[in-house]
Amino acid sequence: MQQLEQTYNYAFLDEGSKREIRRATLKAVAIPGYQVPFASREMPIGRGWGTGGLQLTLSLIGETDCLKVIDQGYDDSVNAVSIKKLVRNCSGIETTDDSEKATVIQTRHRIPEIPLRDEQILVLQVPLPEPLRRVEAKEKNTKRLHAEMDYSSMWLRLYEDIIHWGKITIGADYPSMVNGRYIFNPSPIPRYDLLKLNQADGLYLFGAGREKKIYAIPPHTDVVPLQFEDYPFEVESFEGLSCRLCGSDDTFLDEIYEDETASKFYQCSDTGCCQKRQLERRNGA
Repeated sequence: MQQLEQTYNYAFLDEGSKREIRRATLKAVAIPGYQVPFASREMPIGRGWGTGGLQLTLSLIGETDCLKVIDQGYDDSVNAVSIKKLVRNCSGIETTDDSEKATVIQTRHRIPEIPLRDEQILVLQVPLPEPLRRVEAKEKNTKRLHAEMDYSSMWLRLYEDIIHWGKITIGADYPSMVNGRYIFNPSPIPRYDLLKLNQADGLYLFGAGREKKIYAIPPHTDVVPLQFEDYPFEVESFEGLSCRLCGSDDTFLDEIYEDETASKFYQCSDTGCCQKRQLERRNGA
């Protein structure tokens, strides 16, 4: 650890970079859903592999923090393990698979099943922060549309979905209204997770390193998915299904196939929550 401290600044980034990212983060918290530009730094991972989220994590963690990193719900994926190793090696902080123990959680594509507490921060890796990119290619035009709160083109996009397919087909990245003001992109989380953002106790931060944007959902903020009265927002349904490992029927499930038999089964996407429930079952809780 002493050798690493001599090689790297604490948590890898220099103090000036951390201050700049924190200032952008504070502005993002003050204006929920607004995309704050920041000077994205070069990181020892490729852009598009979570550099925005990693920069937020490295700027916010302190010596007493405990970090959890997940990738599509998994604690042991290559991306999650590599990020945990980097943060641990250049800061020395404790890491965990338990979302209730962690003070900072960095994630890609999922929100933990166990709701966040008010002292926890969830950092989401975001590939494309601009929700209007589906309907407008030019950045200067999307900025104008946000400033004028002109979201008619997004509503038209949803209406065209209904005309062509009989339903809204957007799965991940489902556009939502924050605090009655900005439409934002919740990152590629499933619709199942989107409702967790509304009036949540924890702080949600979104970092897009390649696009150089930071935005936030502060605690107790209204987050409402775009929907029509006669075509309400719906989440993925797992009715009648349960996890083969812990028996849970109230979590987001992954569909998995056995290689040899090609048989299908379902398993909790959130491996940390699943392991905790398995332990509770063994202990008779």
